[in-house]
Amino acid sequence: MKWTPDLGAAVWRKSSYSDGGGTNCVEVADGYPGIVPVRDSKVPDGQVLVFGAASWASFVAKIQG
Repeated sequence: MKWTPDLGAAVWRKSSYSDGGGTNCVEVADGYPGIVPVRDSKVPDGQVLVFGAASWASFVAKIQG
């Protein structure tokens, strides 16, 4: 069984790489040790993806390239 964090009190921030036009926006929630919750800002009540912090850091480093 997978553990799902309680994100009810999450404070979401929009990625600085979002286009600003409201079409390609990713939000992340800080304050969850070891994980990074990610969602589509256009669907705030939609599904949240949860990544391991190390995996997320590796992904961000590669796209910043």
